[in-house]
Amino acid sequence: MKTRSPYLNYIADYMRMRQYSPRTISTYLKWIASFIHFHDKRHPSSMGDNEVEEYLEHLVLKNNVAPRTQATALNSLSFLYKHIVESKLSLNLNFTRSKKQPKLPVVMTKDEVKILMKHLNKRYYLIAGLMYGSGLRVMEAVQLRVQDIDFDYKCIRIWNGKGNKHRIVTLALGLIPLLRNQIMQVDEYLKLDIENDQYSGVWMPNALAKKYPSANKSLAWQYLFPSYKLSADTDTGEIRRHHFHHTCVRKAVKGAVKASGMEKQITPHTLRHSFATHLLQSGADIRTVQSQLGHSDIKTTQIYTHVLQQGANGVVSPLSNII
Repeated sequence: MKTRSPYLNYIADYMRMRQYSPRTISTYLKWIASFIHFHDKRHPSSMGDNEVEEYLEHLVLKNNVAPRTQATALNSLSFLYKHIVESKLSLNLNFTRSKKQPKLPVVMTKDEVKILMKHLNKRYYLIAGLMYGSGLRVMEAVQLRVQDIDFDYKCIRIWNGKGNKHRIVTLALGLIPLLRNQIMQVDEYLKLDIENDQYSGVWMPNALAKKYPSANKSLAWQYLFPSYKLSADTDTGEIRRHHFHHTCVRKAVKGAVKASGMEKQITPHTLRHSFATHLLQSGADIRTVQSQLGHSDIKTTQIYTHVLQQGANGVVSPLSNII
């Protein structure tokens, strides 16, 4: 189990009680701990706006973080002061904001997607197929539960995605046989786990764990991509079967790219970029793509229209008329 200070443990317990996702808890704790260490381990209650401004400027001027990273740090500290310290930060904080330009998305062609999928390890083929076929983020994919797959309506339900938002996305029909086979494998794991007296069931949000105490050992709630080994819960020490770790998916994609000989900088997120771009290429409405991706602001989705419109598909170079 990870060793945290009593203060950070209190924050973690507070967030779990209010059903924050484990990833959000981990992210917030990381920035809160960083903030505290930056100020020589002073207690947050003895600090305020000035110290937060100083820390946020440090992230930009010394660490050169991206705007989104700085915004995440600010959100973490805003949470800390609003809910834990109970002294809200000023709405007019004065600090240098990151102007680092976001990276333009790398997009694969449809043929490149085929090549990548061909070179993927069998264990990761389905999860990569879902990321490209449904536009999932890697964490959304690894955290899927069996019941999130709706075979009747050919869709996938995403719970507590980025920004704690829920959404429904399309399901590629070609993946249905593989998904049914995957669920059979999950069921086999579950049968073995239940025979283990130490097994505490799959992790569930606190409120649901109390409301449905036996659901953690039901097939519906098991992770769709379970780890091959049982492990101790980092917070409670209970024996559970976790899901694939996102870094394993990244390594699998990296290995497939290397084996294929492709030279593009491809990561799991490239599959999501490609999903959006190929949807737009096929004539999908941008609002539909926005909904599928779970973007709050359509400006975020429009980056994919720029990829199409600013290239040779949308703007013909004058050189093309003379050669």
